[in-house]
Amino acid sequence: MSKKPSPIVWHGPNGEIIACVEKNKVLGENLEEIRQVCQDALEDAVLMGCDERQFRAVLAELITGLDNPYPPRE
Repeated sequence: MSKKPSPIVWHGPNGEIIACVEKNKVLGENLEEIRQVCQDALEDAVLMGCDERQFRAVLAELITGLDNPYPPRE
């Protein structure tokens, strides 16, 4: 098992630091949930005989294909 990553310093579109404790907590929890789901899916894929590199590439493609439904803020 890998060690827990260092906390991320989140930035807004203009480079300002997101300092709100609650926002940082939600972002951290969301990332941990995503990490766990991805870890479980990777383990399932490998146990079912899939190539690990291919599975990782598919996950990366999935992330790249995500759409932002919100227009940029001015």
